[in-house]
Parts: sequence; C-alpha cells; structure tokens
Amino acid sequence: MTAIRLLLVDDDPLVRAGLSFMMGGADDIEIVGEAADGAEVEALVDRTRPDVVLMDIRMPTVDGLTATERLRAREDAPQVVVLTTFHADEQVLRALRAGAAGFVLKDTPPAEILAAVRRVAAGDPVLSPTVTRQLMRHAVGTAADTRRSRARERLAALNDREREVAVAVGRGLANAAIATGLFMSVATVKTHVSRILAKLDLNNRVQIALLAYDAGLLEEEQEER
Repeated sequence: MTAIRLLLVDDDPLVRAGLSFMMGGADDIEIVGEAADGAEVEALVDRTRPDVVLMDIRMPTVDGLTATERLRAREDAPQVVVLTTFHADEQVLRALRAGAAGFVLKDTPPAEILAAVRRVAAGDPVLSPTVTRQLMRHAVGTAADTRRSRARERLAALNDREREVAVAVGRGLANAAIATGLFMSVATVKTHVSRILAKLDLNNRVQIALLAYDAGLLEEEQEER
C-alpha cells in the first residue's frame, strides 16, 4: 500500500508537533514536510509532492486561504484540508470556493482527523453535515439574489441528467447513493460528475455542492417533494 504523502502547514510549532506525532504514527501516512507560513507552501509542494495539505487558516505572512487559492490554481495540485473553527464561516466558504476539499476543526479527535486525510486522499470531500448546512445557508443568504442568478447562469451549461446529479451532490450523497436514487450505475455517476466539473470549471464535489446551493436547486427539490 502506498502511503499518503502529507504536508502540514501551521504557524504554531506545538500544533505542528502534535499533528506530526499523531499523523506520523499511522502506517498509511507519511509526513513529507512542515511549513510555518503560507508563503512557504508552493516551494515545499514542488519539493515534496504531497497528496494532501493540512492547512491552517490564520498565518502571519500569507494566510491559508491565499495559499489554498494559489495551490488549487496549479495543475496537479494536491488536495487541501483547512483547519478552522466554527466561527470562521466566511473564511471556510472562501477556502471551499478556492478548491479546498473540506475542513476539520482544530479540536477534532485525532482519529477523525486521520479519517479526514484518508477520505480526501481518496477523492471524497470532508464536510460535517451539520456545519455544511449552516455554511450553505450562510452562503445563500449573503448577496443571495446576485449569487443565485450567477449560479443559475453557470448551471445552464448542464443537461437535465447532469443537473440531477449536481443536486444529489449538493445533498451530500455518495456516488453509490446517487446511483441508486437516479437508477444508474456508479460508473455513470462518476462520468456525470467528471463532466460537471469540466463544464463548470470546478475543482471538486464541494464546489458543485456550493453552486447547487447558490442556485437554489436544493430548495426547489425540497418544495417538489
């Protein structure tokens, strides 16, 4: 089994030491580097080629949000999981829109942080359903009319089946559940997701979910039920 290559980014040396001790003890995770500021991230990524970056938000020179935006704009970018708190809604939204695969709280139990890294490395977003609903409602409520109209314009590029898949992704369903609900194979779901990402120039499923919420598709689906 190939180990997941992990880069730790946090300006607090005690936090980095704790994460390194915790994550480094897992057989399937290899700590390939540590950074104390977002300004160091791109050079370290070039040198260490991580699969996942565990990224703090607040850092002195270049914050984790800016570093995430820069990383995700690159080809073959590693997945990014941001470290945050419940009180950083706007920051988390910005990170997710920049292409982060999800977020974990700094007081998350060690086993859950390990699970988050593994899930992201496997291509699955890491979002707590309760916090996700809170963030999505916040996103829709901020400049809702403008955001909704822009999201609907972008989603007009999708055909009806792709739109259904986008709604299912927005509901947080995994591929198997989407396949069951829409009466298609898992392989077909994956194909639709890939096409949605390409058509809308998005990085991952989290961004599909955000766009679906922004466009009001989840509200429409609930009203139809």
